Formats: sequence, structure tokens, C-alpha cells
Amino acid sequence: MLDYKGIYYKTHSEVYEPAEDTFLLAENLQVERKHKVLEIGTGTGIVAITVSRQCRTVVATDINPHAIKCATHNIINNKAYNVEIKEGDLFEPVSDEKFDLIIFNTPYLPTSEDERVDDELETAWDGGDDGRKVIDRFLDELIDYLNPEGRVQLVQSSLSDIDKTLDKLGKIGFNASVTACQKHFFEEIVIITGTLEDSS
Repeated sequence: MLDYKGIYYKTHSEVYEPAEDTFLLAENLQVERKHKVLEIGTGTGIVAITVSRQCRTVVATDINPHAIKCATHNIINNKAYNVEIKEGDLFEPVSDEKFDLIIFNTPYLPTSEDERVDDELETAWDGGDDGRKVIDRFLDELIDYLNPEGRVQLVQSSLSDIDKTLDKLGKIGFNASVTACQKHFFEEIVIITGTLEDSS
């Protein structure tokens, strides 16, 4: 059993193990007590449990069935009773819901065909050839699932074109910027936070 700031959790060999990018997101959440939150790609559930202690309710989703089992165990073990787990791809499990905050540690690593290993864990990091395969799909649907003046926080790498994400968010009505950054040997990991501007 591992411990992160009083959250006790188990991992699984086919679930993304919490790493620097996970903790960067957990430590830079812009959440309010009244918020209804969606976390896409919950993995072990660490971020969902962290945010659940600061908001009203959380829906946590993952495409990986092993992650669903692992996160469910950790959520129950930490008595995070305001978290609901749903299995599915991106927004698929919440097709008729809207949220105040959507968080996503995206699969942001550029991954060529011959680097793919085709297991459940791969969905956590495989961003396609340019690292944007999942990021762009997420951004294309994002606005349909946010309440007015809703917020998004996503994790990505400098390897997958941060400026393109900021540009796309700006074009669909967000005031967006990099709100946290962590330098690594060959890349920067950042958190991009965007708030929907009031269009009234």
C-alpha cells in the first residue's frame, strides 16, 4: 500500500502508476467546494480522491477496465463516497452530463507505430504520432460537457505542442494559460488551465 498525502492506494501492473505528472495535477487543482467535477483517465484514482475532498461530487472515468477496478478499490478504501466511477472512452460514459471542472492527464507522448505494445497500459501514454491523437479529440468535444464559465485543466508535454492546445482553447471560447510547469531532461510537463469566458 502506497501513501500520497494521507491517501492510501494500491497500483496494478496494467494501470498507469502515479508519477510526477499525476502529482503536478493533484497539487495545482483549481476547484471550488460547489463544483461538480469530471476526471477523464482516472488510473488509480489518486487525483479523483484528492479533488473529491475539495468539491461536491466527482465522476471519474477510464477506458482501461483494470483502472476501473483499481480506482474503485482505492476510492472505497479512502471513503471517497462522493466519487462515481464509469468505464468508457473520453466523454462516452457521461454523454448527458455537464460539469464545472473537467480534468485530464492526457496521453501526451508521441508514439510511432513500432513503439506500440498493444496492452491496456498503453492507453495512458500513447498520443499517436504527434502526441495529439487523444488531446485533439478531447478538445473537440470539451465545450459540450462544461457549464457556463466552466473550467478545464489538462496535463500535457512540450513534445505535443502546448501552443496548439492554447490556440484551440482560445478559438472555442476559453481564457487559457499554462498554470504549472515541471522541467524534465527532454521535455516540460505543463498544466493548461482554461476558463470559459462569459458569452452573455
